[in-house]
Amino acid sequence: MENKEWYFEYEIQKNRPGLLGDISSLLGMLSINIVAINGVDEGRRGLLLLANDSRNIERFESILSTMDTIKVIKLREPHVLDKLAVRHGRYIQRDADEKNTFRFVRDDLGILVDFMAELFKQEGHKLIGIRGMPRVGKTESIVASSVCANKRWLFVSSTLLKQTIRSQLIEDEYNNNNIFILDGIVSTRRANERHWQLIREIMRLNAVKMIEHPDIFVQNSEYKLEDFDYIIELRNTPDEEITYEVVSQNDQLQGSEFGSFDF
Repeated sequence: MENKEWYFEYEIQKNRPGLLGDISSLLGMLSINIVAINGVDEGRRGLLLLANDSRNIERFESILSTMDTIKVIKLREPHVLDKLAVRHGRYIQRDADEKNTFRFVRDDLGILVDFMAELFKQEGHKLIGIRGMPRVGKTESIVASSVCANKRWLFVSSTLLKQTIRSQLIEDEYNNNNIFILDGIVSTRRANERHWQLIREIMRLNAVKMIEHPDIFVQNSEYKLEDFDYIIELRNTPDEEITYEVVSQNDQLQGSEFGSFDF
């Protein structure tokens, strides 16, 4: 049978010396390997496991149910967030009401890049929006994540160096392995119909599309926030308010100061 990954998370009920050793020994006796382990929350540990027989995982779960020293929180095939929690030692903050919205602060750029890179590695269409104030690191994080995922990134509209508004792609750029990056403010307020025709073509590709300022993008297009698979919020501080009036003004200044590319 093939080796299969599992995610195991438990909460300590009665802490005592040797508790982790007992769990590790039990896993060893069941021929289940520990790939990684880390604390993922106060009083909780997360483990990535590798087993070649799912029946051993069932036996493991059955034995755990008899232990009063720990409480099993999760025992399942690992999600992206599970792997990142073990890797970084904590879970990514998620909106309580909107489960597809994830929140980061600038100090978390390393985790953010890792999170987006994992999303970029997955095949197929993904529409991802990213909110944030100017110079908080949105575009730079997208580019860094593309590098980590070994994907090529393409600016369809942007103000990173100069204002970029594209109305066509060359043949080899119509590639499902590319990451297409759009600035919602630039596309909706300064682009022509040829640019929007290109956006519609890109939206039909089975590839990842990253939209900066998704709220502005949907206000001025036929797309809706419900079309987005993920929304990422990036702030300088946890209590920073994201206001699009300031973002828009700053974006306009950038366009007039540095000029533009339109091709």
